[in-house]
Amino acid sequence: MITPLTPIDFKRRASKLYPDKTAIIDGDFTCTYQQLDERTWRLSNGLKGLGLNFGDHIAVMLPNTHQMIECFYGIGQMGAVMVPLNIRLAEEEVFYILEHSDSKAIIVDSEFGALVERLRPRLTQIRTFIQVESGFESPLSAESYEVMLAGASSAAFSVDLDENQAITINYTSGTTSKPKGVILTHRNNYINAADFLFHLRVVHEDVYLHTLPLFHANGWGGVWAITAMGGTHVCLRKVDPVVTLNLFVEKKVTLACGAPTVLNMLINAPGADQVKISTHPRMATAGSPPPAAVIDKVQKLFNMDVIHVYGLTEVSPFITYCEWRAEFNALSQEEQAKIKARQGVEMAFNGETKVVRKDAIDVEWNGREIGEIVTRGNVVMEGYYKQPDQTAAAIRDGWFYTGDLAVVYPNGYIEIVDRSKDVIISGGENVSSVEVEGVLYEHPAILEVGVVAVPDEKWGEVPKAYIVLKESMTLEAEELRLWCRERMSHFKVPKIFEFVESLPRTATGKLQKFRLREQNWKGNDKLVN
Repeated sequence: MITPLTPIDFKRRASKLYPDKTAIIDGDFTCTYQQLDERTWRLSNGLKGLGLNFGDHIAVMLPNTHQMIECFYGIGQMGAVMVPLNIRLAEEEVFYILEHSDSKAIIVDSEFGALVERLRPRLTQIRTFIQVESGFESPLSAESYEVMLAGASSAAFSVDLDENQAITINYTSGTTSKPKGVILTHRNNYINAADFLFHLRVVHEDVYLHTLPLFHANGWGGVWAITAMGGTHVCLRKVDPVVTLNLFVEKKVTLACGAPTVLNMLINAPGADQVKISTHPRMATAGSPPPAAVIDKVQKLFNMDVIHVYGLTEVSPFITYCEWRAEFNALSQEEQAKIKARQGVEMAFNGETKVVRKDAIDVEWNGREIGEIVTRGNVVMEGYYKQPDQTAAAIRDGWFYTGDLAVVYPNGYIEIVDRSKDVIISGGENVSSVEVEGVLYEHPAILEVGVVAVPDEKWGEVPKAYIVLKESMTLEAEELRLWCRERMSHFKVPKIFEFVESLPRTATGKLQKFRLREQNWKGNDKLVN
């Protein structure tokens, strides 16, 4: 007998086996798995009562709250398609996604009610507005989420789900072009959740802190995987480093996920050296290559086990992880951190991942030859919504091309050296911005750094480093230049150092290098995106 692979089934299992287990902690709100099951069916029935049906697209603009978790299940189990919205996007970007996604309804937190109300006269397809009252004043005229649930039935109903139908459309962050809608199926999410379960070692006793935005690639699959094992979800509306560390201690958190910038925030939080975390938590990190120095500090300071994973929204999003082997234990902590900064090996369930040259031949496993990471298998998206040309450009000859350049070591471990658009070619020499950033992060006065190419009359282009210093720290450019020359080849040393108050980042912590580049290349023929 064949049944469709869908992550919705994880909730059925959890409510059956662990009905009285705490499913969600969200501030003062808690619920068991039985109560979560009831609330999600009330949501499904409430949406049907408002005229929404199988196949309809429903946008959701919520932070990491229990209602956001409920939407993943309540929308998916009725055969509708959830469109999670990045809550930090500009107004026009939200408008574009709402229109492009063909959403018929939106569920929105009252914090963002004013934004949606301003857009309302221009929205051509959304007719149903549902608002979660979260304590923020809102001018939006909308159905109340809790009132809708209270008036709806908690009875389950049967839907014929196809594992190859869409369950979410996740929009990637736009740079100089419009955001693209990644169509992820029930099967995509189920297989990715299996990798999350297996490689992050999820168990029934886990307490999972949602530091990662749930709108980003469905929380990397954590929204499904934690439920599958009957673990406890701990919601976090906004990442504040002090609040986050307190939750690790108070809720006895054992697992979390976050971009390297979140790790950096934690180690630089006020009083971080006084925090005593007893659970030896695992912390999965991805989004941009994490500097080894940051990994080393997190592990030493908080007794955390950092697990480096890698992927993209287009692959649900996991395809590799840095598998830890016993032979690595004999290395120094600094050397271990360098290995943990690698993207590692392909995961067990998603399919095949490799690094290829421009002629599509595999690179040598020598840690030197650079190629592009490509992948195929069960987690690759169906395509970009209503964008066939972009889909064809990304998926070629049965492989998804990531745009990430990497090397492969003799043991098969992949390490990204840069995005294809971020490599700096200085005087004919390739300079990895990631490598330069990794060295700069070792400086005790530096909080954040971004390295990009800038034009140079002699060399064509050279590295420039944007530096954010730690509070009360001072540093001169020439002092930093000499420090770098002791630690890397001279042609890799940034020619220019600019000290800034902050760096431009996406909502998930990725450094937006195109915004740094375009400050230097305006009027030049070189592309800046």
